[in-house]
Amino acid sequence: MLESLLIGLQQDLKIFIWAPIISAIFRFIFIKLYGPSYQWNVDKKKLVKTFTYGFWWGLDFHAYVLLVSFLAISLPGAFISSYFAVGDIVRTILLTLYLMVLYAAFMGKLIYYYHFKDTYNELVRLGGNADKKNLLDIFFNENHGLWILLGFIPFAVIISLGVYTTLLTPVLLIPTLPFVGQVAGMIVSVILTVVAFYWLRYGGTLNHRNKPEWDFVPAIIKNDIFLAKAVIDDLIALELVHKHNVNEVLNHDDDTAIKNLCVIPEFKDVKIGVNPLELLQKKAEGPRIPKPKHIFILVGESLTQSVTDDIYSEYHIADAGKQFKAQKNTISMENFLPAGMISQPAITSLISGIYDSNLEINEKTQFWEHTIITSLPEQIKKLGYKTKLWYGGNISWASLGLFAPSMGFDECIGGPDICGEDAPATWLGVYDHLFLDEVKKRILAADDEPTMHFIYTTSNHSPSTIPIERYGWDADTIFGNIPKEVRDNKSKVASLGTYWYAEQALFNFVDAMKEHFEDSLIIVTGDHSCGIADSLLSYRKQTIRESFCTYFAMYHKDIDANWINKNSIGDHMQIMPTIFELIAPKDFEYYSLMPSLFEPQEHIVTPYHWMTQSEIGFYGNYTAQDINWRDSKQQDSPITHIERHDFEEIKQAYVELTAWVVRHPEILISRTKNFPTT
Repeated sequence: MLESLLIGLQQDLKIFIWAPIISAIFRFIFIKLYGPSYQWNVDKKKLVKTFTYGFWWGLDFHAYVLLVSFLAISLPGAFISSYFAVGDIVRTILLTLYLMVLYAAFMGKLIYYYHFKDTYNELVRLGGNADKKNLLDIFFNENHGLWILLGFIPFAVIISLGVYTTLLTPVLLIPTLPFVGQVAGMIVSVILTVVAFYWLRYGGTLNHRNKPEWDFVPAIIKNDIFLAKAVIDDLIALELVHKHNVNEVLNHDDDTAIKNLCVIPEFKDVKIGVNPLELLQKKAEGPRIPKPKHIFILVGESLTQSVTDDIYSEYHIADAGKQFKAQKNTISMENFLPAGMISQPAITSLISGIYDSNLEINEKTQFWEHTIITSLPEQIKKLGYKTKLWYGGNISWASLGLFAPSMGFDECIGGPDICGEDAPATWLGVYDHLFLDEVKKRILAADDEPTMHFIYTTSNHSPSTIPIERYGWDADTIFGNIPKEVRDNKSKVASLGTYWYAEQALFNFVDAMKEHFEDSLIIVTGDHSCGIADSLLSYRKQTIRESFCTYFAMYHKDIDANWINKNSIGDHMQIMPTIFELIAPKDFEYYSLMPSLFEPQEHIVTPYHWMTQSEIGFYGNYTAQDINWRDSKQQDSPITHIERHDFEEIKQAYVELTAWVVRHPEILISRTKNFPTT
């Protein structure tokens, strides 16, 4: 019984390696057919990394060869001798079928790349609406479809013979054990096989968080646009396409798009053949402050407005942010919406100047090779600034290393690049205080020309694993008079402490920049909010405002805090025009989706939320609440209104604009051409 099981398991392990080998061969062929002319002595490091990372990532599927073979053949074969006798034939058939699936996916990719110069992407899902006869005509007459189909035959024959030959190689035999030993051995064998399956599927680790994923593809690979595609196994690519639903807006024709866009006044004259982004041109009224040498845009991971509300003052986890807001030269807002519900769309929107709208424009190759006239870094350069993006994590996250330079950043620098690969880090990036200290050192050392620094931190993110006690956190001395049920909840305390740590690191950096560069313009915001209020509350749920409003404050020594009412409303997309209205010369032309914060707004609309001076709403469940409601600690909550579809046409128009840009790459500007100047 045990002997049969272990023989079968050895056979499973032998054939398992066939799948990654075939995938590697297909990857090699793809690179040779469509890739640039790589030279081994020059490109060895990134080619080896591509095949290595591709191997481990591909095991997400290939590991099932081991598991299925073990569960479907070896395990039952240990009890049924007749089935054990034909086990190798069954293994050969099943593996050959799987490898034929890989062949089909690979041939499909070759055809797809031939037509679209990309590997499988969201257009695959749109193929369901294509003319099937036309597709067949192209397949057979342009892409040698008959030869591809006939190729299944020799492929299957060669593979099946190779697999079966592999199975004929010797196996190790074990001595016969007593019944109890056999039962124990079988239990251990099953457990170890399952563990091995997960270890392989997670890419050589048992920690799912370290599993190979697109966001963690090494920068050396992602910085090569072709290898960034080649590293993805075909089944992985198809899985990614399947997981990301195509937004219906991408299916709209131009007439439908124009109808939706016209609800926004700037687009009332839009028509086919007109670049709608050009209709967003504005002219600056003239500088309000002297032009600073340094502009700092600091985006704190999950930096949230609600924790600076008076009701939470006893927690003292946001004292630094409150002090920054309270300065006479700081403009701040208590009702400020992010451009995304999560980090990627928020950061992409801030950089590009249009709402990402969950269309993931940062992952689309046309935005790796072209820029857009609304781009923040590209436009700020027209005022004579160099532009740098600093990110606490690996710049392969969200393809920042490709997207940010294309949008106009002169440099894009990741935390591991400057702090070292062994620097203490969370799964997202280097600890904030270490990252920001290194950024500070490098800024001070290179203080030679006007620069805009876009700095994005990572530490305030679950799970809360940073040893914050080492960095000054002491709940007994920092917390004030807070509810016992909060203080005694270790998970909540860890979350609150991590927030305190990240905020301290961020505003220590702010203080240092203020000290060294007295004329700096410093803007601090969050990429989005977090559920921190729920950790603070013991008697009610957080409100819509507490759930979604992020932190915002802007400082310069010549700014007057009274220029903007802190209770007014604003959002991320107003940061860029506000910079221009602060420092740009009169009649300086720029492109912006929104007006500056100096223009009071009756309403703010994003693809996710809306605000007026009296209410805030969330499109996710179409609810709305009083935006001016504040907790009086009377165990009450604001009234929640349901089925509120306010401003939905405007929301749709913003999404439509981004989809238009995606569908019309011709309106983008090639990085090889000069960006328009005024």
